[in-house]
Amino acid sequence: MVNHPHNHRMNSGEYIWQSPHWPRWQYDLNSLAEPMAVASRAQGLLIGRLTDVGLALQNEASLAALTEDVIQTSAIEGELLNMVSARSSVARRLGVDIGALAPVDRHIEGVVDMAIDATGNAHLPVSRDRLSGWHAALFPTGYSGMSRIRAGAWRNDAGGPMQVVSGPIGRQHVHYEAPPAGRLDAEMEQFLSWLNGTSREPALIKAGIGHLWFVTLHPFDDGNGRIARAIGDLLLARADGRSQRFYSLSAQIQRERKAYYGILERTQKGSLDVTEWLAWFLATLHYAVQQAHQTLDRVLAKARFWQRVAAIPMNERQIKVLDRLLDGFEGKLTTSKWAALAKCSTDTALRDVNELVQRGVLQKSAASGRSTNYEINNLVETHEHVSHSELKQ
Repeated sequence: MVNHPHNHRMNSGEYIWQSPHWPRWQYDLNSLAEPMAVASRAQGLLIGRLTDVGLALQNEASLAALTEDVIQTSAIEGELLNMVSARSSVARRLGVDIGALAPVDRHIEGVVDMAIDATGNAHLPVSRDRLSGWHAALFPTGYSGMSRIRAGAWRNDAGGPMQVVSGPIGRQHVHYEAPPAGRLDAEMEQFLSWLNGTSREPALIKAGIGHLWFVTLHPFDDGNGRIARAIGDLLLARADGRSQRFYSLSAQIQRERKAYYGILERTQKGSLDVTEWLAWFLATLHYAVQQAHQTLDRVLAKARFWQRVAAIPMNERQIKVLDRLLDGFEGKLTTSKWAALAKCSTDTALRDVNELVQRGVLQKSAASGRSTNYEINNLVETHEHVSHSELKQ
């Protein structure tokens, strides 16, 4: 899906912002009470588990969640960021030590800056300047692909109305057309005063509406989806009163990307009753928090692994590569992959691997094909919601 200034004229009254009652959002609070309670309960359980595990593991869980958020909010737009650079950039910002840091990637830094500002400074008001700063950070060169864009400024519709389209040129399907640029100053002022003011909506509902309202106004030339999701995250951080993030809503949206675009399009062409969108948003939030429980399981399993192998002598390469494997990013382990990760020769890699096999840390994988694969020996349990009493010692 792309943003596209286009000269097609639309029928009057086709979009939600053309309603005479815009923007008086309506929703059925009774039918949303249960999904809201379910999402809140899952958040509470997650925070409860995190309170038990101590600061170092909280930082590790937060690093995992934010890295995933940065990668996936871009993936929704079809943009693939490098996982190692993203993790490195987030670790640098959070002050978490992950060993050697990857070189700075200006493009990734911008997405990370926005994510960390949105949630770490969630309590601060969202002003036009702050949004412009996020937008400029997303487009450090002033270009989106090959097109020059107005970085940090509202769109001006110089090339025609702002539309979200898909399909080949000439046979494009228009999914949505945003309000004309001339209305943006007044529309954004109204949106920002609602965003920063105290309003009658429950906090989770406000997060869902904030995300939808911003993406409906579509005030920038590009990056509106990512900024809308950052606004949703900011409101979720205000809702739970924590600046540290431990789950990623964007990652869950990316897993259901087709449904996300489908419900956005239906909502933007529907009435101001947005109950269906809010029910979808709350269910997606619930799944995101459930995924975070699994991430926390991995973090705890990793901590337990290092406790159990504490007495086994290892060199720096072995520690570094095992750490990467425990993060679950690397897929199957072969000696050539070990050599690449540890930046050493295949002979050295083979020696490293054989030592760890002899010491019971690695084992040959049963499912090896032509080349031998190795896996971490099941000293680490992978079942969900492992107990963490032993981690407090």
